[in-house]
Amino acid sequence: MIRSNAPLSIEGRRRLIDRCRTRPIAHVTAEMGISRACASKWVNRWWRYGDAGSQDRSSVPHRSPQATPEQVIEQIE
Repeated sequence: MIRSNAPLSIEGRRRLIDRCRTRPIAHVTAEMGISRACASKWVNRWWRYGDAGSQDRSSVPHRSPQATPEQVIEQIE
């Protein structure tokens, strides 16, 4: 699922990565009309995780230290 405010689709990310292999990232970002920070994020994720790095990630936190304890939830229910 592509996020509605995402500057690049998955195909756009693949094009970005392909272009950045042979050209400076600043040139590619200017050509594609995206920020260097956005491009760097996707290229770095690709280097780190391969093709899986070009997929959207969940924004759900891995942990929530301030979450309501299960016992309290059970009492409320």
